[in-house]
Amino acid sequence: MNNWRVLGASFVGAVAGGVAGYLFFTDAGRRVRRQIEPALNDFAREFASFRETAVKASAVATDSWKLVNEALNEAAPAPPPRYPGRQTSPF
Repeated sequence: MNNWRVLGASFVGAVAGGVAGYLFFTDAGRRVRRQIEPALNDFAREFASFRETAVKASAVATDSWKLVNEALNEAAPAPPPRYPGRQTSPF
């Protein structure tokens, strides 16, 4: 089992090294990098925009839940104390 993991990791490392060598040390690889770079920049910009949207949506959801909880707490009577007197826990 462990030998398969070593073999797989070696294969993945060899492929990654080959791709990196092609992209950084050959003229054709440099051309490919120049073609891919604008697309990667656009993807990064879109991903950042998506992240900002998700953060804003999360903030809106949090505020909404706070409003719902406040409305429900105002409508419901306060529950009786769990432990009468000054005691805050059973221990």
